[in-house]
Amino acid sequence: MCTVTFLPVGETVYLTSNRDESSVRPPAMPPITYRHGHTIITYPKDAQAGGTWIALKHNGDAAVLLNGAFKKHIPAPPYRKSRGLVFLDIFTAAEPVYGFREVTLFNIEPFTLLLHTGGQLHECRWDGNEKRINKLDNSKPHIWSSATLYGEEVVYRRKQWFAEWLCTHPQPTRQEILDFHRFGGEGDTHNDFRMNREGKMLTVSITGMEISNELAAMRYLDLQNNKLYTKEIELAPLLLTA
Repeated sequence: MCTVTFLPVGETVYLTSNRDESSVRPPAMPPITYRHGHTIITYPKDAQAGGTWIALKHNGDAAVLLNGAFKKHIPAPPYRKSRGLVFLDIFTAAEPVYGFREVTLFNIEPFTLLLHTGGQLHECRWDGNEKRINKLDNSKPHIWSSATLYGEEVVYRRKQWFAEWLCTHPQPTRQEILDFHRFGGEGDTHNDFRMNREGKMLTVSITGMEISNELAAMRYLDLQNNKLYTKEIELAPLLLTA
């Protein structure tokens, strides 16, 4: 949940996330489909806190979580609830942007939530004191890096890598996007897209969501075990009868 790209390619949208985590955190469970009330969502589950950082609804809505908001903050645990569980509280709402506006975030650690819902892209940030929502141009590519792991200079360099890659891949395929998230950078293991900081903090997985008019898919690459899991979804209305 620390590097995310958004790429519109023709009639398809790709949202891809690298999860950078502590090596001692238990491995996440691969994506499966869950029912939250009348809402059906596919996501990998964090084995420690039970939440998630990336999810896909069966109406085509998608969301990704990054740690931190605008700048690196000083953690002040204990927090009332994990960000991964707050993520699900927000995303299970019929209108997740409204869900973000309404959710109580007192004593929740700062985060950035990217919401692609109803064909629109929103960047929702909680800095520990204030919520901010920014509607983005969903016809253009975007990249984000977690404020908790990457300083301003590195974030800028990563944006440059992304722009340079787009020049040579103006209509990237699903595999090319995955390869960029896996191999992109300049050989600096501390700050490349697949990072490894002395084995203490490293990229443990890459999750890609692919959304078109009638079909969607989530692909989860477990880098620690070199396994790829795929869940394909035939899109359906948000609310289903019980």
